[in-house]
Amino acid sequence: MNGSRTDRHQPQVPAPAAPSTAAAAPRTGRAALGPVGLVLAGCVSVQFGGALAVTLMPRAGAVGVVTLRLVVAALVLLVVCRPRLRGHSRADWGTVVAFGVAMGGMNLLFYQAAARIPLGLAVTFEVLGPLTLSVLASRRLVNLVWAGLALCGVFLLGGAGDGLGGLDPVGVAFAVAAGACWALYIVFSARTGRRFPQADGLALAMAVAAILCLPLGIAASGTRLLDPVTVGLGSAVAVLSSVMPYTLELIALRRLPASTFAVMMSLEPAIAALAGFLILSQALSWLEALAIALVIAASMGAVRTQVGGAKAAPPLRD
Repeated sequence: MNGSRTDRHQPQVPAPAAPSTAAAAPRTGRAALGPVGLVLAGCVSVQFGGALAVTLMPRAGAVGVVTLRLVVAALVLLVVCRPRLRGHSRADWGTVVAFGVAMGGMNLLFYQAAARIPLGLAVTFEVLGPLTLSVLASRRLVNLVWAGLALCGVFLLGGAGDGLGGLDPVGVAFAVAAGACWALYIVFSARTGRRFPQADGLALAMAVAAILCLPLGIAASGTRLLDPVTVGLGSAVAVLSSVMPYTLELIALRRLPASTFAVMMSLEPAIAALAGFLILSQALSWLEALAIALVIAASMGAVRTQVGGAKAAPPLRD
């Protein structure tokens, strides 16, 4: 999404796996600052890439921006990863295609939301998808507390019961639907990771998402996608929202506990709000800021509850 952390950008439901020695060992002081800084840099890159994408929408439209982002990101990942195409079963391909469909749907829906409501609020509504998945997967009573916090945040974003507090209801619906795709993205990301080595599955899924979105982008934006300035800005969005955060997170996860990584991902709504304010001049009211804080607290709580029982590396966003 995130920008949609294709994306993933989030509280995640990781597949059980043994953490690496580096990730399992506790890190304190300056030793932890390096990987923490990398994760934060990745989050900043994703959300400021999303803000840049919003500025590009008048030139190419929301669907056109998504198409440029996915196509460029897919080309980069395919060149870098060079995934093997032979030797995979029908089930393997079915999983990676489902992953790509979830990825494409998440990005298309999120950018439609970002075109209609402030970026920080779009990410906040989107986070409800992974948060719901995390709460349901844990099945612990304490998660009712986190669900209650998230509902309070949504209630505040809804203008304390007065409609949607001036927000475009279509934009909110797109953001919530993007969150549902994000939850599916997490599920199929984990399954793809178990079937494909390294980042091969991610590269192939990105290609699937790009292929699915390309006809829509051409139909919606036409020759505007060929404008050199638009292509350049779209490439920048792809690098900021997909290539750079993926690289930074991959490096960070070699030295950072998965639980710490997942909690830090919960900060994305706040970072998105900051990006929206600095780049798009989208100021938030104190009530909206409080609502975002409640959803972040709920996400962190749900993640901590989820990883308390089993440590594992969460799937990366694209």
